[in-house]
Amino acid sequence: MKKLGFLDTAFLLAETRETPMHVGGVNLYTLPEGADEQEFLHEMADNLRNVDKLLPPFGDRLKTGPLGLAGPAYWEPDPSLDIEYHIRHSALPQPGRYRELFNLVSRLHGTLLDRNRPLWEIHLIEGLQNRQFAMYSKTHHAAVDGARSTHIARAMLSADPRARMTDSPLSLKIWEKYRATLQREHRADLGDRELRNVAEVLKARLDTSKHVYGALKHYTQAWLGRGGPLKLPFLQVPRSSINTSVDGARRFVAQSWPFARIRNMGKAFDGTFNDAILAMCSGALRRYMYRHAELPDESLKAMVPVSIRQEGDIDSSNAVAAISADLATNIDDPAKRFAAIQASVRAGRAFYSEMSPAEVQLISTLMQVPGMLLMPLGLASRLPPFNTVISNVPGIQQTMYWNGARLDGSYPVSIITDGIALNITMVTNDKNVDFGIIACRRSLPQVQRLIDYMEEALVELEDAAGIAVPTAKPKARKKSPAPAKPKRARRS
Repeated sequence: MKKLGFLDTAFLLAETRETPMHVGGVNLYTLPEGADEQEFLHEMADNLRNVDKLLPPFGDRLKTGPLGLAGPAYWEPDPSLDIEYHIRHSALPQPGRYRELFNLVSRLHGTLLDRNRPLWEIHLIEGLQNRQFAMYSKTHHAAVDGARSTHIARAMLSADPRARMTDSPLSLKIWEKYRATLQREHRADLGDRELRNVAEVLKARLDTSKHVYGALKHYTQAWLGRGGPLKLPFLQVPRSSINTSVDGARRFVAQSWPFARIRNMGKAFDGTFNDAILAMCSGALRRYMYRHAELPDESLKAMVPVSIRQEGDIDSSNAVAAISADLATNIDDPAKRFAAIQASVRAGRAFYSEMSPAEVQLISTLMQVPGMLLMPLGLASRLPPFNTVISNVPGIQQTMYWNGARLDGSYPVSIITDGIALNITMVTNDKNVDFGIIACRRSLPQVQRLIDYMEEALVELEDAAGIAVPTAKPKARKKSPAPAKPKRARRS
């Protein structure tokens, strides 16, 4: 049995009927040349189910003692695993547009996982137009974070369209093969890295108390108004329609943009790709709030998760901290808004810069404790730590295939909670950045408009940076050797 960490248990404690704590994703695929859709998907479902020993946590269920989650919690093998329950086959109603797909995903993502079983589901979905099919998956956040999810997805894909996988991509055998491949790729600098790790461990033991003291001192200064651009949870967070209590109904929308286009915009402002992503989201949120007559005078704040996963670690369930970013939505000029966002992110990273990963997670968790306590009490919507969550997960930057089916889009579906009714998560995929937006259907009934506002915000930033704005949408690839990859996976 494997014991759950503090952060893993916190996701379970925070879960209610209205706030499921699972993360997921929608992968769009194009069928291989000449393949029959129903026959191919039946083969894929059989392949997923054909496994002797599942990769953790897919074969494990939650086990607690007499105190429940107030005491130790563990993952234990499920002695009565029903693989048919976890892997399901669905079909969309006609005409099989992205609207029907995203409506289905919205409903599936709003339902709780059964805690008497392993906490995951996979849905193979047929009936899309243009010879496409989809796979929606969800797994409890107590078991995986974004980085581990990416590794699990990567293990089932191949850069070779002719490659075929006989073992289930959920099997421990495939996972061990994937791990061995990663180790071979990093073997060349293994000796130097091991020496660095030893040095870092020795240094951490000497410097931990100094780093923690310095962080707490900086934290206190920020609360006293002397933190400069550093923003902290609960500090100067304005109220908005995003920061309300939520119900169980969800609305999911998705869209893709060219990676190079966003990166070039960030470079033009001497910023990072992540700065560019935040500026793009900030401009969209500013438009959304303004056009609903509720743009606050004070800037919106976003939680930006930061991975602290050690190099080579692909097995930890959660290895993540967070910074609070000022989205500068109270600034009209896009260039000045970008600069304010950039300064805030740099200050947040500098706050953690001298710490070890363990120290980063400790301090980050301490800052989240008030929110964890407010959530079960139903007070999170009154004192939200942030306005929204914007997460950038590094993905796969090449064309990939699943048993010959080309991966056309990979759209994350994350978590919303009381007080934070909107989550924007994106992942790099091939030459695109795939955005997945999840919101409470009641709190933000027109969240699909954020897709259009993001494009407007990107054009505004390109114009401010002096970059030529595209006058037409990029054309889809010609049908050779496979059907065109969609550039816009649109909303309902």
